[in-house]
Amino acid sequence: MDTPPVIAVIGPVEPELLATWVDHYRRLGAERFLLAFHFADHVPDRRRDELKATCEALGIAPAAVARGPWHEHTNTELRDMLRDRAGTGWHLLADADEFHTYPAPLAEVLAEAEVSGTGTVGGLMLDRVSADGRLTAWSPSPGSGLDVAYPLGGFLTHLLLRGDPRKIVLAHSSVTVDSGNHRAEGHRPANRPPVVVHHFKWRCGVREDLERRAARTADGSWQTRSPALLSEARRLLSHLSLHDGRIDVTAPDVPFRPVSLQETPLWWPEEATRLAATWRPARRSPAR
Repeated sequence: MDTPPVIAVIGPVEPELLATWVDHYRRLGAERFLLAFHFADHVPDRRRDELKATCEALGIAPAAVARGPWHEHTNTELRDMLRDRAGTGWHLLADADEFHTYPAPLAEVLAEAEVSGTGTVGGLMLDRVSADGRLTAWSPSPGSGLDVAYPLGGFLTHLLLRGDPRKIVLAHSSVTVDSGNHRAEGHRPANRPPVVVHHFKWRCGVREDLERRAARTADGSWQTRSPALLSEARRLLSHLSLHDGRIDVTAPDVPFRPVSLQETPLWWPEEATRLAATWRPARRSPAR
């Protein structure tokens, strides 16, 4: 079975992160990348040019470049356009801060998915943070890979933000996937445990991004289908305010443990399978 194309709508991430992300999926066997950029009005031209140059250096031609408000429906429309262009077959869906690690070669994972008949393979976000919870900048250099910069992992999206940590990581072209790749109605993944989705969102700049999202979503200039995005942004901002701008990596109700892209944590099969099967919004106070 051919390795599926990688489908992603990419915002103004660091060029170094994009290059590392492409390398990660190429190591998994990916050969075809269908990428679209979505730049809100505040993104400087320099960052846009850097990302376009990075794509060119990687041998990837972006399928589209959208500019304007960060409407949720715009991202979904761009993703679906990319999926249409990818054609019939399986699609690998990953944001630029999401690094999948699979329990077997992709061909084996897809063969099992074909047998299951669901048309999907599910993953679960493992949020990666720095050792002390600071929102640090990152650039690759010897001895400073993502695992070194963000050595801890936990279910922050679920336990702190009350967000949906589930992800559709592989979907057949016949399956419609919801906004954010969190679910596909009528096509619940059957794979257990879920694929590890290492989520490297919590970096330098995310606080400003969330403040902007909260303000522009609240005033209606950025449109979303659900109030969840605004609620999640406010919860994280409140948490950062309470902890001097850091994520509290010592809180017992949001445990963080050492993890790595190189191996699946021993606790993952049991804990991740249970969470994926029984997910409900965490009943926590908005700020801790």
